[in-house]
Amino acid sequence: MEDLLTRKVIGCAIEVHRALGPGLLESTYERCFMYELHDAGLLVKNQVLLPINYKGRAIDAGYRLDILIPGELIIELKAVDKLLPIHSAQLITYLKLSGIKTGLLINFNQVKLLDGIKRISV
Repeated sequence: MEDLLTRKVIGCAIEVHRALGPGLLESTYERCFMYELHDAGLLVKNQVLLPINYKGRAIDAGYRLDILIPGELIIELKAVDKLLPIHSAQLITYLKLSGIKTGLLINFNQVKLLDGIKRISV
């Protein structure tokens, strides 16, 4: 099931990239990507607050998930020259804080989108 979900999500990302190409703002890709995900029948949320658990309390530390498929997948979007190790570390932290096992890191600022996609599991 997980693999089918990530394939469907990647297909939506490819559709957005085909239509827009590289070079735009991350927020632009996020809005168009949300449209495609909804159109594909996926239940998704964007800019979801991710509190940290500190000494038994949920603390709002300003973390927000770009896109969440509740209980299944975190999608972190970028529009940068290249993905860096810190981008993967950010997604891994989000996965650990949320308890979700799988995430996709998608960099829309690529000539070929598949070169900017990284699947991470914890």
